[in-house]
Amino acid sequence: MSSDPAVSVRGLTKSYGAVEAVRGVDFDIARGETFALLGPNGAGKSTTIEILEGYRDRTSGEVSVLGVDPATGGTAWKSRLGMVLQTSAEAANVSVREQLTHFARFYPAPRDVDEVIAAVGLTEKAKTRVRNLSGGQRRRLDVALGVIGRPQLLFLDEPTTGFDPEARRQFWELIRQLKREGTTILLTTHYLDEAAQLSDRAAVIAAGRLVAMGPVGELGGVAARIPIVRWRDRDGALQSERSERPASLVARLVGEADGEPRELEVIRPSLEDIYFDLVREAEAPAEVGT
Repeated sequence: MSSDPAVSVRGLTKSYGAVEAVRGVDFDIARGETFALLGPNGAGKSTTIEILEGYRDRTSGEVSVLGVDPATGGTAWKSRLGMVLQTSAEAANVSVREQLTHFARFYPAPRDVDEVIAAVGLTEKAKTRVRNLSGGQRRRLDVALGVIGRPQLLFLDEPTTGFDPEARRQFWELIRQLKREGTTILLTTHYLDEAAQLSDRAAVIAAGRLVAMGPVGELGGVAARIPIVRWRDRDGALQSERSERPASLVARLVGEADGEPRELEVIRPSLEDIYFDLVREAEAPAEVGT
């Protein structure tokens, strides 16, 4: 296997007239890595992924996907990719098994159709026509179509939307199996627990820029994980202070208040807290100098 990155992005931009949807994005994805791209709606995630998939032209920058510029990638290159898009095509008048069997013929070494059907939780619906599936079941079929070709690089754009908790965990195990087989995976999701469960690294994109990147447990840096102590002072004002020794701070506050301050709490920032702080900071209007 090549030691070159599966995906390499340098200075990627995409503009629509005066609107900059993606502004100077840089990142690499190693071969065999699961990489999560996180961010709010409109942040530039889907635009970035569509450029990597070859569906959308970039304004500037350098992009390599499996050693090929997506803007010029041909059929042979596309056969090495798997894609689960946010929206699917019109439902077909064929059964789930017939649809997957048909798509499997497009690839040189596809997965076993029934194994894939079971992996996405559609065994009982294998003979059901696609048009008669529920929205969540169609989403599972989208995932099955994305992995049937045994892709080298799999794009998962909000893949578990509509899944119930059990189906999500079945899907997670499928992704772990793909990773064990060496598949490179680029995941976008609004479920931060999903990113934490599946990804080796994650990047947060906001307002068209990457604002943080690294292992999920290290996003935002050490400072973002310092506990926060909150309380109401004697005048009723809400106070907060970060402290690496929250117990000592609480002891001091108790002594000063001659008893426990009102609404005293110690908060250890979660991944969700850190994520929202990163996004809010990136989207805050720049201060104008005077």
